[in-house]
Amino acid sequence: MIGAGPAGIGTALALGAVEGLTFGVIEKGRIGQTFLDWPEAQTFLTPSFTGNGFGATDLNAIHFETSPAFSLGTDYLSGRQYAKYLTAVTMHFRVPTMFGAEVQAVQRNADEFEVHSTRGIVRARTVVWAGGEFGHPLSPGIPGAARCVHSRSAAAWVRRDGDVVVIGGYESGIDLACHHVEQGATVTVVDGEHPWDAHQGSDPSFRLAPRSRMRLKRALETGRLTLVAERAVSVEAGDAGFAVRLGGGGTFSTPTVPIAATGFGPGLGPVAQLFATRPDGWPELDTDDQSTLTPGLFLSGPAIRHGGQKFCFVYKFRQRFAHVARLIGEQAGKDTGALQAWRKAGMLTEDLSCCGVECAC
Repeated sequence: MIGAGPAGIGTALALGAVEGLTFGVIEKGRIGQTFLDWPEAQTFLTPSFTGNGFGATDLNAIHFETSPAFSLGTDYLSGRQYAKYLTAVTMHFRVPTMFGAEVQAVQRNADEFEVHSTRGIVRARTVVWAGGEFGHPLSPGIPGAARCVHSRSAAAWVRRDGDVVVIGGYESGIDLACHHVEQGATVTVVDGEHPWDAHQGSDPSFRLAPRSRMRLKRALETGRLTLVAERAVSVEAGDAGFAVRLGGGGTFSTPTVPIAATGFGPGLGPVAQLFATRPDGWPELDTDDQSTLTPGLFLSGPAIRHGGQKFCFVYKFRQRFAHVARLIGEQAGKDTGALQAWRKAGMLTEDLSCCGVECAC
């Protein structure tokens, strides 16, 4: 596993249930480094709650016998809190992890992979890329975009006076907008797709989370938040600050650097060339989350896409940990029966067609 976040450690936990496999995690920083890098004010959108004893695994847990809510006493976790949880799980289950090993290249030879890192070369029959998306921020793709600060930066969360302009109105944009309204600023959010109006379907990957909607309602009630259903077409700098020009001809001015809340890419880094690309820009996978170009290379984490389904929350992509572990174990001729415990806990999804079920009401 490359990456010691929830995807890498979670997959390692499932592999650890298969007796006789040799496995380990390579991490360029520390366990949960992405979450340690989160801005201090940023928290999870999904709440943690300990319901394990009744078959309801904590939404943010990566193993069914654990719960961040139980261990940390918190519902909406900060990045540092989640990194603390991941570290505790890694230590409790004794997951072999190599730190300070930034992967620079991955090569597929006849019957094995060579993973070249700053701590040497590791050879393996199978590789699971679990590098996450945080290191792949997406620019708005408009003239002057370099003048913006991305939502992943701590600078985007610093308290500001006066008018603030946020480009992008999905979760990160609304999160930042509400944050700055709560700090006393006047905020304008611009997004031609106006995702804040999405009400169709029950999949939270395509609509704002309940907590976001609650915060949005409170922010709008202050009169200091404006939602504009237009596309930003350029960002210009001037003597008085910045001007964000819209496709409809309007302009919003701000004395502070505009914030680009335009999301993240798949973050494949040194393995990008080993995956084919779907028409929508995401990595193409077979039904086992394996690269269609490179047998033995799997993807774990929020970049997983199957058809129109997104696996961008922990409670979604963790459904595939045990499936990948079962496939790897069977290919190695190992007994994978212990993974039935993952299935019993609702953390093993093999039939992807069941992932599109909608709520009746």
